[in-house]
Amino acid sequence: MTPPVTSSVSPVGLVLGSHMPPRDIVPMARLAEELGFGELWFSEDCFFSGGIAGSAAALAATDRLPLGLGIVSAATRHPAVLAMELATLDVQFPGRIYGGIGHGVPAWLDQMGLMPPKPLSALRQCVTAVRRLLDGEELTESEHFHFDKIVLTHAPATRVPLYTGVVNERGLRLSGEIADGTVLSTLSSPAYVRWAREQVDAGARVGGRTRPHRLVTYALFSVDANPAVAKDAVRESIAFYLAAMPDNALSQVYGIRDELADLLAEGGVEHVAKNMPDSWVEDLAVAGAPDECAEKLRRLLDAGSDSIGLWLFPAADAHRIATLTAREVLTRL
Repeated sequence: MTPPVTSSVSPVGLVLGSHMPPRDIVPMARLAEELGFGELWFSEDCFFSGGIAGSAAALAATDRLPLGLGIVSAATRHPAVLAMELATLDVQFPGRIYGGIGHGVPAWLDQMGLMPPKPLSALRQCVTAVRRLLDGEELTESEHFHFDKIVLTHAPATRVPLYTGVVNERGLRLSGEIADGTVLSTLSSPAYVRWAREQVDAGARVGGRTRPHRLVTYALFSVDANPAVAKDAVRESIAFYLAAMPDNALSQVYGIRDELADLLAEGGVEHVAKNMPDSWVEDLAVAGAPDECAEKLRRLLDAGSDSIGLWLFPAADAHRIATLTAREVLTRL
């Protein structure tokens, strides 16, 4: 089986989807390729932009950039359907698609009544089932997901890498054991990246895996000649994601779990955005003047990230932000 396309020279990519309106996906994908970004990622947050449809559109609009589906929830698509989608994308765009699977945000799964009783076990079965189906196996088994003599009619053209999107220790160790890479969430500080790499490596030893395991770190990103403008652009999103995931390894490793809980209790997301320390903006996002952003990206790379996926803010100004980043930030790395 043909190996997948590897990322371009730049260790920095752009994240499409979620915060980005669907009408902007194709022009931003084309712009990322023109500007020399290393890869594309497509985040599927409920209920923003669909990951499969958006990824197909971005791949069709570009010629060479690989694209990671990072991530889709193991609970919202049956693994056989997800494997079918990934295989179809790989046949059409050989070697350019990475599959990314995670739990999904519990609050969003609860809205649909889809939260599995054992999320980590469900993730393990989903990832391993997708891998086996993509590799041509026929599955008959039943645990969290039922399979009865399921096999893909159309095999992928290459070996599709599978990533997980996980946050906590057990999930990261599982990722090292069963996956080809891990997508680290937005709000990842350099300390968290170092810690996550340790957990992934421990899991890889358990699984006897010797292939390099890629860490892709998502970062809320804004750059401006006026650093205050850039930092203001990410503040509300930092608060939004802190509120969505208040008690996990991201806040624990960074050491703000209790302080965050107090702020949320006092007034919710808007209160967090207004009153969180400036140090949280400095450490949990990449925002500021070009030289400052380049230094923050270097810290994430030095901490163990193989690639960084930038979420551009403000989304309405994404074209200008991407262009300035390519000219003034990537050239400093």
